[in-house]
Amino acid sequence: MAGKKAVKTGKKKEKAQLTERKKLTTSEKIRELEEQIGKTKYNKKTQHAIGLMKAKLAMLKEKAVQRASTGKARGDDRFTVRKTGDGTAVLLGFPSVGKSTLLNKMTNAKSEIAHYAFTTLSAVPGMMKYKYAKIQIIDVPGIVHGAASGRGRGKEVLGIIRNADLILILVEATHPEHYKAILKEVYETGVRINKEKPDVRITKKERGGIGVGATVKLTKIDKKTIEDIAREMKISNADILIRTDISADELIDVIEGNKKYTKSLTIITKKDLIDKEKLNKIKKETNADVVVSAEKGEGIKELKKAIHDRLGLISIFLKEVNKPADMEEPLIMFKRDTIKDVCLKLHRDFVDKFKFARVWGKSAKFDGQIFKKMGKELMDGDILELHMR
Repeated sequence: MAGKKAVKTGKKKEKAQLTERKKLTTSEKIRELEEQIGKTKYNKKTQHAIGLMKAKLAMLKEKAVQRASTGKARGDDRFTVRKTGDGTAVLLGFPSVGKSTLLNKMTNAKSEIAHYAFTTLSAVPGMMKYKYAKIQIIDVPGIVHGAASGRGRGKEVLGIIRNADLILILVEATHPEHYKAILKEVYETGVRINKEKPDVRITKKERGGIGVGATVKLTKIDKKTIEDIAREMKISNADILIRTDISADELIDVIEGNKKYTKSLTIITKKDLIDKEKLNKIKKETNADVVVSAEKGEGIKELKKAIHDRLGLISIFLKEVNKPADMEEPLIMFKRDTIKDVCLKLHRDFVDKFKFARVWGKSAKFDGQIFKKMGKELMDGDILELHMR
């Protein structure tokens, strides 16, 4: 009798806790889950539980974003920049990190400079020329802690980086702690830097539940966790084929389908404000690519080269039939771009009218090699002759 009473009391308590939890706001539920994940030590035993908590967290955050955007007006025009040039890079950092000075040193822009925070109140574009390429560099207002959730116009600022080809993360030498804070805000806004998109194919079906297949050994997640995360994220019937060793976070990213995979460079600014020993320590901690002092013009050449190289820009020289190639003004493309990408950049009609192409250079087995398909990847310095119908 006492045992039955205890069970009944336990169920009542559980029901009361559930009722109380339903009263929590979405933001309170998010905070609660984040704390729970943070407190749970990751190992094989907790892998499944953490994966499910992260899936619930992702769904709650998506719900919060949808609610926040309902009925809101369109974005501020001050944060709308038309992409131009051969590639676009955005300067991202905390206020007074030296973005405006750096932009002015690298480009033809005239971004306002002052020795106090929040001088830049809108997006300021400039054009950097390096070798044959013209690269658009955009200076945006400095971000603050909580930018991804909208603090300090953070959503507008971080929204610009989603359309960029490269993010230039600026960290002031005297504030190395800003590095991890910036990475957190970038991650929270749905941008994954210096990562390849996981090779996962999800094919939904009418019935049959969830089937999981993998062409690689899975070391960070098991099939049961994959199935349960999919169900938690409203996928009931689907075949999931995994071709790269992924984590629970990466699977959630794929299911959500709204993440942007972008390259980045980390730049330490105002290097003249600290000694060499301290600077070397910060370079190691942040895995910095370039160190500059924009005020003194130091490191600017190195930075320009790093931007060009990280963007992966290549020069393709075009040739008209029965004429010599134009070796003065190449077409700037990205590494791994194909003949089709060139056709699209020149004119959309070229794709429909394409007959074949001849290629001279590194990507051809011999000079003037003929390619009848547009999927052929081109390499830096190639000469391309297009033949149309």
